[in-house]
Amino acid sequence: MATGRTHRPATRSRGIPEATVARLPLYLRALTALSERSVPTVSSEELAAAAGVNSAKLRKDFSYLGSYGTRGVGYDVEYLVYQISRELGLTQDWPVVIVGIGNLGAALANYGGFASRGFRVAALIDADPAMAGKPVAGIPVQHTDDLEKIITDNGVSIGVIATPAGAAQPVCDRLVAAGVTSILNFAPTVLSVPDGVDVRKVDLSIELQILAFHEQRKAGEESAAHEGAAVPPVAHDETTDQGPDGDVPAVMPA
Repeated sequence: MATGRTHRPATRSRGIPEATVARLPLYLRALTALSERSVPTVSSEELAAAAGVNSAKLRKDFSYLGSYGTRGVGYDVEYLVYQISRELGLTQDWPVVIVGIGNLGAALANYGGFASRGFRVAALIDADPAMAGKPVAGIPVQHTDDLEKIITDNGVSIGVIATPAGAAQPVCDRLVAAGVTSILNFAPTVLSVPDGVDVRKVDLSIELQILAFHEQRKAGEESAAHEGAAVPPVAHDETTDQGPDGDVPAVMPA
């Protein structure tokens, strides 16, 4: 069974910090929207706001790409789209397999954004014999018995796991043994992989729990604010006033 880390070191071979790499897709999404509107240039402040990051952080991130913009003009949108796409490896074709074609796997297979971003769904794989041959998103589902051959024949290096939690690690082990070096995991479990294999985990239930936490906190703050507004001012009581030295004087007898 594969053992070891679940991610690579904090920096990539070209010296770009992993935190910067994680923000590049945010910039690309914002830039693509600008490109679709035929916007030729964009300032760092405008792009940072569209991507939801700090403008100083954006400029620092772009410095790793060797892109500094032009003072008074900003950044060339089309050039940045190309530059970030190239850095992310999106200027080439990436065959992807999806393992686990339940409701989530089928939804992923039908997602139209893969092809436009350089990812081609090469195969859909499921352990249920009844699913074999059934078309999903126009692609016939293949059985997990053929997983290794599918990986080899299609030159796949990226696998998507959308299986139940109990099946995820065995599937992961087979993908890695067959040559897959990057895995996107939708199963509600932590995968163990050897060095040199990247795993990105997407857990929708965790994201919802985090949102629930924030909703609960906001509700608590609103409740506290309402309660504070309803509390009447405290009446002046000389028996509890502090003296000039901070001590509380004794109550004088009547």
